[in-house]
Amino acid sequence: MKVQVCSMVSVSFVLLFFITFSSAANPNTSPQDLVKCLIRSSSTSISKVIYTSQNSTYTSVLKFSINNLRFDTPSTPKPIVIVKPVDETQIQTVIYCCKKHGIQMRIRGGGHDYEGLSYVAQVPFVLLDMINLRSINVDPVKATAWVEAGATLGEVYYNIAQKSNTLGFPGGIWSTVGVSGLVSGGGYGTLRRKYGLAADNVLDARLVDVNGRILDRKSMGEDLFWAIRGGGASSFGVILSWKLKLVNVPKIVTVFQVPRTLEQNATELLHRWQTVAPRLPKDVELRIAANTIWKNSRTEPQKTVQDDGSAGSAKDNKTISVNFIGQYLGRKERLLSMMNQKFPELGLVAEACTEVTYIQSVLLFSLFSADDSPTGLLNRDAYKLPFKAKSDFVDKPISKEGLDGIWKILLQQDPGRTNFLLTSYGGKMAEISESAIPFPHRAGTLYMMYMRVRTDGDTSDSMKWIRGLYKYLTPYVTNSPRSAYVNYNDLDLGVNNLQGTTSYKQASKWGKKYFKNNFDRLVIIKSIVDPDNFFRHEQSIPPFS
Repeated sequence: MKVQVCSMVSVSFVLLFFITFSSAANPNTSPQDLVKCLIRSSSTSISKVIYTSQNSTYTSVLKFSINNLRFDTPSTPKPIVIVKPVDETQIQTVIYCCKKHGIQMRIRGGGHDYEGLSYVAQVPFVLLDMINLRSINVDPVKATAWVEAGATLGEVYYNIAQKSNTLGFPGGIWSTVGVSGLVSGGGYGTLRRKYGLAADNVLDARLVDVNGRILDRKSMGEDLFWAIRGGGASSFGVILSWKLKLVNVPKIVTVFQVPRTLEQNATELLHRWQTVAPRLPKDVELRIAANTIWKNSRTEPQKTVQDDGSAGSAKDNKTISVNFIGQYLGRKERLLSMMNQKFPELGLVAEACTEVTYIQSVLLFSLFSADDSPTGLLNRDAYKLPFKAKSDFVDKPISKEGLDGIWKILLQQDPGRTNFLLTSYGGKMAEISESAIPFPHRAGTLYMMYMRVRTDGDTSDSMKWIRGLYKYLTPYVTNSPRSAYVNYNDLDLGVNNLQGTTSYKQASKWGKKYFKNNFDRLVIIKSIVDPDNFFRHEQSIPPFS
C-alpha cells in the first residue's frame, strides 16, 4: 500500500513532534495540560478555538451539533476539551497532543451520529469539531466540487444550484447532515438508483493521517482511498475535504406521494411494491414511509364505541398509513405512462404529481416548501429528538402475513413516536460490485429497512419495543450475516474494547454486518495505516491485535 507525504504538508515542526513522541502517555492528563500542549505546539492562534468547561460558551458549542437528544443529558460524558479548527495545521496539533497525552479524540461533522460516537466517549476525550472548515468550490465546467469536511449537504446542494440548474450530487436527503460522515459511510439519497451512492461519486480526498501527514488520493494510495469511501473514514484519519463528481439532472423533475391506509389496500400494494420498485427505470425512485396514525386524523386518541355500546380503547382508533413517496427525473406525463404500465395497482394520477426544479425537489425532501428560498438549505439547525434506530436489508419479498405482523408491532406505539422507512434498490445500485467500495449491499438487495423510535419518556420501554421489532424481522431479512447500514450505526450489534485490545473476532460481530467480506480488507488497511489504533471508537475498524 502506497503512503507518502503529500507536498501540501508545510508545518515541519509538527511532523517532528509526531516522530519524536509515541502515543503512550499519562492517562490522568488534565484539561489544562492538554490546552498548554495545544497552545505550545501550534503555529497559529489556536487558543481562540479551544473550549473547556471553564468557557462560558462551552455548553452551547457542544450542544449545537448534537442532533440525537438521547446524548444530550446531564449524565452524558462530555469532552475535556473542544477544538473547532479554522486551519488544517490545528488538526495536526490536536492529533499530536492527544497522542502525547494518551487522550482519545472524536471527530464531529454534522452531528447526525445515531449513537453519538462523534461527540461522546466513555473515556476522557477531545472533541475535534470540524464546523469551521466548510468551504465549497464548485466547477460547473468540469462538473466537480471540492467540499471541506465541515460542510452540510444543504450547503453543498445550495452551492451547486448557484452555479448550475442541471447538476446535482447523489448525497442524502436531510439538509443538515454533514457531508464527511455521510460520504465516508456510503451515503444515499433520491439519485441512488440513477447514480449510486455518494461514496461512488468521489474522485479525490484529503486527510490527515495518524502521523500528521496531509495526504491526497495519490499519496495515500488506492487502498486507503478505497477504505474511506464507505468504510468509515474516522477509523483511518481526519478527512479535510472531498472532491465530488457532480451528475446531470434535468431542469424539471416530478415528485409525487400516494398515501394508503390498511383499509385502503396498503398491505397488498406494499407487497407488490417489493418486487416492482427495484425493477423500475433508473430515473424513478419510489420509497415507503409507514407510520401509525389516528383514524380520525386528530392529534389525540379518541374512544370508539363497541357493538354493545361500551367504550373501546385508543388502539381501536389507530391504523397504519403507507405513503408511497417518489421522484422522477423528468416530466409527469412520461412518469404517469410508465407507472400505469409498471405499477398500475398504485393508481398514480396527475393530481398526485408536482413538477418542480431539481433544487425545489431537494427542498421538498428536506421538509421545506417548494416555494421556500434555497437559502434555507444553509440553516444548520436540525430537527432534534431523542431516538434509537436500527436498519436491515431485504433480499426476498416479505409475505403479506409478515407485513401484518409488522403493522401489529407498529400499532403498539402512538402516532408520532416511530418512523419506518423502506428504500428501494436496483438500478445503478445493482450494477456496482460489492467490493468496489466497502459498502457491500448491492445486487440482490430489494430494499433497505430503517426503523426508529423516540426515546423520550420511558427510554427502557422504547428500547424494548424497537428491539422486539428487530427480533420479529429476523426471518424476513438478510442472514449469514444479517446486514446493517453503517451510517445507521447500532451499538446493539457489538462494540470494541476502548480501554484495551479489540480482537478481530470480537469486531467481526458488528463489522461483518456492516461490510460483509469487505471487513477483512478494512482491517488489513487499518493495520497498515494506524497499527496502534489511535483513531478509534466503539465501532471503529480495529487493526489486527
